[in-house]
Amino acid sequence: QVQLVESGGGLVQAGGSLRLSCAASGRTFGSYAMGWFRQAPGKEREFVTALNWSGGSTTYADSVKGRFTISRDNAKNTVYLQMNSLKPEDTAVYYCTVRRGYYTDCAGSWHYWGQGTQVTVSS
Repeated sequence: QVQLVESGGGLVQAGGSLRLSCAASGRTFGSYAMGWFRQAPGKEREFVTALNWSGGSTTYADSVKGRFTISRDNAKNTVYLQMNSLKPEDTAVYYCTVRRGYYTDCAGSWHYWGQGTQVTVSS
């Protein structure tokens, strides 16, 4: 089992910034990826960004490219999501996730999920 604990959500005005954190503990894999998805009310969970832990390669949804940055702290087994230039349409519950192997933008292919943290961007 893998446990993921997110923190850092909140309320921010449009144009502002927030940083989310996700600390992982428990079982480890030889090769794995960590990522972030989000889900707004009445919508499906959508891919935001992910990175491959061993090589550090990253990928982003077009809607957040240039505004969001995913990063990691190997020693703390923690992944971060720095969100800048936030827009009201970024409002959602953000979920941290981990999977064995390479990253993918398909939510159903990820194996473990955090409890989610609310991000609200006011206009």
